[in-house]
Amino acid sequence: MNRIRLIAALLLFTQFAIAQTAPPTDIATIEQNFKKLNVLGSVLYVAAHPDDENTRLLAYLAQEKHYRTGYLSITRGDGGQNLIGNEQSELLGLIRTQELLAARKVDGAEQFFTRAVDFGFSKGPKETLDFWNEEKVLGDVVWVIRKFRPDVIICRFPTTGEGGHGNHTASAMLAEEAFAAAADPKRFPEQLQYVQTWQAKRLMWNTFNFGTTNTTAPDQFKVNVGVYNPILGKGYGELAAESRSNHKTQGFGSSRQRGNAYEYFKTILGDAPKEELMDGVNTTWDRVKNGSEIGLDIAGIQKNFDLEHPDKSVPALVKLLDKVEKVNDTYWRTQKTKELSEFIAACAGLWFESYAAEEAYALHDSIEVRSQVIDRYNDKVKLTTVDGIHFDGGKVISTNELQTFNSKVRATKITQPYWLEEPHGIGSYIIKNQQFVGSPENPDLPKIEYEFMIEGKPIRFERQLVYKYLNPAVGEIYQPVEVTPPVTANMRNQVYIFNSQQPQTVQVKLKSFKNVAAGNVRLNAPVGWKVSPESATFTKKNKGDEWEEDFTLTPAGTQSQTAALEAQVTVDNDQTAYNYGILSIKYNHIPNITLFPPAQARLVQLDLKIAGKKIGYIDGAGDLVQDALRQVGYDVHPLTENEILNGDLSVYDAIVVGVRAYNVNPRLAIEQPKLLEYVKNGGNLLVQYNNSQGLVTRQIGPYPFKVVNERVTDENAKITIADPNNPVLNYPNKIGQADFDGWVQERGLYFTKDADPQYQKVLQMADPGEAPKDGSLITTQYGKGRFVYTSLSFFRQLPAGVPGAYRLFINLLNKPKVNP
Repeated sequence: MNRIRLIAALLLFTQFAIAQTAPPTDIATIEQNFKKLNVLGSVLYVAAHPDDENTRLLAYLAQEKHYRTGYLSITRGDGGQNLIGNEQSELLGLIRTQELLAARKVDGAEQFFTRAVDFGFSKGPKETLDFWNEEKVLGDVVWVIRKFRPDVIICRFPTTGEGGHGNHTASAMLAEEAFAAAADPKRFPEQLQYVQTWQAKRLMWNTFNFGTTNTTAPDQFKVNVGVYNPILGKGYGELAAESRSNHKTQGFGSSRQRGNAYEYFKTILGDAPKEELMDGVNTTWDRVKNGSEIGLDIAGIQKNFDLEHPDKSVPALVKLLDKVEKVNDTYWRTQKTKELSEFIAACAGLWFESYAAEEAYALHDSIEVRSQVIDRYNDKVKLTTVDGIHFDGGKVISTNELQTFNSKVRATKITQPYWLEEPHGIGSYIIKNQQFVGSPENPDLPKIEYEFMIEGKPIRFERQLVYKYLNPAVGEIYQPVEVTPPVTANMRNQVYIFNSQQPQTVQVKLKSFKNVAAGNVRLNAPVGWKVSPESATFTKKNKGDEWEEDFTLTPAGTQSQTAALEAQVTVDNDQTAYNYGILSIKYNHIPNITLFPPAQARLVQLDLKIAGKKIGYIDGAGDLVQDALRQVGYDVHPLTENEILNGDLSVYDAIVVGVRAYNVNPRLAIEQPKLLEYVKNGGNLLVQYNNSQGLVTRQIGPYPFKVVNERVTDENAKITIADPNNPVLNYPNKIGQADFDGWVQERGLYFTKDADPQYQKVLQMADPGEAPKDGSLITTQYGKGRFVYTSLSFFRQLPAGVPGAYRLFINLLNKPKVNP
């Protein structure tokens, strides 16, 4: 296990996986849910990214005020950095989605998203909205508002730019426009076949005091969210820390805060509140026609509720459900019917879940299902239906005896995350099903339906189908059920670099998810490229079998180009050609994530000269640079602390330090003198970017420089070559303007500043309208060797197969010749 994976494994020893699908039924939860039954109010919080949300406020609104509370994150955080692994882009977005869902389980809010992609840091809202496809994303915000129907909408950031990030400002602008658009039947009328227009009472800005930016003021409306909840045994500052600490990829572990704490607000649209955020909103049952009687019934049931015998209240709760189902307000009828049904099940002592026999099934295969039911209090409840199995007259659930029912369902759809089903551009995902918009996960994941007869009334429930198994070191583990292609195909490398007409071997790793699978696999290459053999046949492959097929790929000509190579699998004479790979992401603090990316690799043919051979690599916060270097022929060795402090570093042509290593590896402060000694004795040390905050040492290089929060976010920003004769631009590859074409997401981040005159500043660049920055690449001779610090985002460019990035990075690895 490498260092990064070891860190990830140790982050949380207790396996999180996914929680039980049956809701908790402890007395504290029952008391909290009882209070929520009597509250008809909703609040939607809006910001740009995972971790932007105010978890203390969300917890207070959801669990103290008992409002239906939601967080709409405009993006899934795809463009952030990853402190616990090497996943980037969509893969990081998948992890951060699950981190948000884990946070919501703690603070009690619900989670929503739009189709917008987090494309990285943006310096202004116009750039952000242009990338996002403003009208489409606005439509998503309007959809969530119309569906969630918040009485109050709260923005984390203002429209005036104090939030810094262009995404932050854009999120507030979208919320402000959507506030009115959601109420206008002429805006996004195609949505109205599913939802109704909705006008929230007010739009607020939750002002903040971050670092040197304080937007709060004594005259602003404020709420004390630091109160203590004796039922939960915690204050909301404690809950907030537990919630926020789920953002592990961003390093946001938080300390528990106790005592009074105030949140401040400015009114953007609507009437300003004077006493409560919900001023002017009736949050009792009186807000719906004939609802006052329901409110009185709930109060009466609550007064007589016996905490030691919740089942005694079930008859009254069932009668209450009859009344709730007759409420004419569709939204609150639906919401409260769902809440009350689960509350009745909890009070009746019902617990029920459904499990698949295996974790993964091929498309169209039969899934064996085991459903378990227990009634802990009495035998008054009857099971009438489970997964299509009907029991005439109902099956009595004997008191406190676990009963098991076996059934089968068909695997009808591959469980690909719905926003990744279609190829997408840089700014937004493509979502074809309007009713999926906003959902954090696929709404159509396999579910099992139950119907119970409780006090003579049929009540229906759903439980997500999961895979449950026992880990002897941890206990029960719940994981999602995967529906997969029959056979998946993964190429060994994501990028294949050709710097001559010499053929390369492309290895395809296949895995069968069904028994007795037979078929063939072939590679679809660009025109003119030769593939041998044309296809490879496989037979009698059983579920779980894995094997490799090798193909020889010969490029066409010598002209520089980039293109896609695709693997295609045909199974069992099926007319469908499958071109899916499989990728699993596993961390202990979230459920396993499985997706099926296109079975593709990027082909890059370019004029590339290699210098040196052996590279030492010091892991940072996680990147794929090592794999990229191996692909072009380098022998890359991950360095241990013992090797750095006691080994012979002179055997390495260069040592590369991974991204953010000086943020996440405190031992580098001890190892640093040895690394500089290596340079002084003739070595070549290349350090990749670090965050300006939390450096373990300020002496990264042999001479002083500062790391600052400056970046160039436009990946197409003009490059000025400030030092054309510098060796890093001339050997072994001659670097020119064309080498900066085709870069992705950004040029670089956390540039250097105030560098000692001993450093040569090689490049200049700037975002539109800004002064040139010269801190993206600095280099100096130190003793007999060379030190290089670069803020250029090679960790994004090399995995993306950007030709010029390879040529420049290899130059930086060149062991310099020292003038006598």
